[in-house]
Amino acid sequence: MRAIVQRVSEARAVIDGETVGAIGPGMLVLVCAMPGDGTTTADRLLDKLLKLRIFQNAAGKLDHSLSDMDGEGRVGGLLLVSQFTLAADLSGGNRPSFKAAAPPTEAQALFTHLVTQARARHVNVASGRFAADTQVHLVNDGPITIPLDIS
Repeated sequence: MRAIVQRVSEARAVIDGETVGAIGPGMLVLVCAMPGDGTTTADRLLDKLLKLRIFQNAAGKLDHSLSDMDGEGRVGGLLLVSQFTLAADLSGGNRPSFKAAAPPTEAQALFTHLVTQARARHVNVASGRFAADTQVHLVNDGPITIPLDIS
């Protein structure tokens, strides 16, 4: 799976004028399923997201994860948004090809699995809707933006 992780002060996913998922401080993750990905891949991605140390400790060092924040009584939000365009291939010219993305039925099942598992393991999880035309509003905190590939 391919992901773009952004530490945010706030973020929300809006579809047809309706906010379908919103968080305060935490991380926005754009997620793309790739061919060959399975539930094990999605679970490894979730493990990495929950343990990713991109939040500051009292000394200002990036040393805390979403899981750490839970243990301290602070709850960081996790907003998951499906984003097949992360599989874009521009090697053939200027129009991107998305053949490297998993087929929609497989990708939807993996995204649903990821969201379900995230909600089982973290208290503050929101998501967009798979394959919906979504406007993502965010305030990138830092800015911290990290590309992540899990296979």
